Amino acid sequence: MWLFKSSVGRKVVMSVTGLFLILFLTFHALMNAVAVISLDAYEAVCEFLGANWYALLGTLVLAAGFVIHIIYAFILTLQNRSARGNDRYAVTARPKSVEWASQNMFVLGLIVLCFLVLHLAQFWAKMQLPEITDGDVLSGSEALEATFSQVWVLPVYLIGFCAIWFHITHGFWSAFQSIGVNNDKWINRWKCIGWWWATIVMLLFAVEAIALTIKFATDSCPCIGDMI
Repeated sequence: MWLFKSSVGRKVVMSVTGLFLILFLTFHALMNAVAVISLDAYEAVCEFLGANWYALLGTLVLAAGFVIHIIYAFILTLQNRSARGNDRYAVTARPKSVEWASQNMFVLGLIVLCFLVLHLAQFWAKMQLPEITDGDVLSGSEALEATFSQVWVLPVYLIGFCAIWFHITHGFWSAFQSIGVNNDKWINRWKCIGWWWATIVMLLFAVEAIALTIKFATDSCPCIGDMI
């Protein structure tokens, strides 16, 4: 199939999976907002999204989207480097028309991947996975407290959010370009929409992380509360 064998097809697959993951980020940011407003409501959401069949199916689909997106990112990066050959070393200056994020999507993707692994280890591995394997399960609020009571988590998460912001501000409009839903007018509109969407969602994530750190880190170490 051309979707898997051609360069254009691979870009389409990567774009579709990227847009799918963007929708998940939006849902995740809204879900985290519930935790800031009410931990009881957050617990109810976590119970609904536990190890039920629909939650497990959603997790498998999401995981497949991430894996496909990452694999195709590696394939396209290697393909582009192979096509350029030694030419990529000939010019060190970056054209003004080419965005910084566009030139560093692979590196940004690696940072996002490392952040994702950390995030999964702190939440999914302690909440949904133990339900499947009959291990010790943490509730939603317990997982939040175990994570955000550690002060080092906040700066690491903020760095992760910045990397995601750069990655998706470029990836958003690039995805629409790859699937052909653009023209000379719409490409700038997609860039504007993507910038605003990514900024709002990542700011929401950052505010939520700061609020949860203030709540749980100050509870475990009152001296932090005195400094805030």
